[in-house]
Amino acid sequence: MTANTSKWAYLWALSLIWGSSFILIKKALLGVTPIQVGTLRILLAATTVLIIGWPSLKVISKTDWKWISAAGLLSSFFPPLFFALAQSEIDSGVTAIFNSLTPLNTTLVALAFFGAQMSRKQVIGVVIGLLGTWLLLATGASLRADQNYAYVRFILASSLGYALNINIIKNKLAHLGPMSITAGSFAVVVVPAAVVLLSTGFAPDLSQVVVQQSLISLVVLAVLGTALANILFNKLISLSSPVFAASVTYTIPLVALFWAWVDHEPLYPAQLAGGLIVLVGVYLTQKKPKKI
Repeated sequence: MTANTSKWAYLWALSLIWGSSFILIKKALLGVTPIQVGTLRILLAATTVLIIGWPSLKVISKTDWKWISAAGLLSSFFPPLFFALAQSEIDSGVTAIFNSLTPLNTTLVALAFFGAQMSRKQVIGVVIGLLGTWLLLATGASLRADQNYAYVRFILASSLGYALNINIIKNKLAHLGPMSITAGSFAVVVVPAAVVLLSTGFAPDLSQVVVQQSLISLVVLAVLGTALANILFNKLISLSSPVFAASVTYTIPLVALFWAWVDHEPLYPAQLAGGLIVLVGVYLTQKKPKKI
């Protein structure tokens, strides 16, 4: 399989896995609190990754560890917590649409911190993407009065964290293998996640069916949606550009919206229009300037 074919295979595999993560978070929240969902997801994923990838930590140098630590916190610690908090107030399908801002944020981060250049078309894409975000916020707040759209800030913060993580891996950790980066990132966040979980007084009542189902959803989410997905994503970054890797969020909403429809979540035309506008903006930010 060529590198070009491989990167597309990874892209579609991640779309399916991460697109299904939103409905799994929703189901996990039925019997476990948001903070517990986030921390358990981290700890279960970390256990899986470190069992497989512990030997790969040996190749990480002292200099690498500062970037590994930043990448771990930005992608493997805060987002699992933030997405669980967001979905305690907002539908899974809408959350996935907001997450599609990640490629746009990746472009902005590359421009601001890593010396990337931006064409006029990309600037227009940023503006369009922001307009789509505003439309999503405005329509969601007016059409779904039962939901607290202030929690969108957690999705946007996670998207920015992913964008920073992608650029750090591509620009500062490209010499390391995907397993080393993934294992290192989870090694960094294990202790903070355990401390946060213990502070919640976690003591699940396993006699309740809803708690059992929540924990099953969490195991699937952690092993597939976090551990395996992070390994695949870091491999995708090594095979492609940061923006191509981030473009997985184009297809994630399609899978997430399918599961939302199966779960009878309402989604209004105005919200779909806002999501489409965001994706148009994201598409334009990925267009490279033509060579003269």
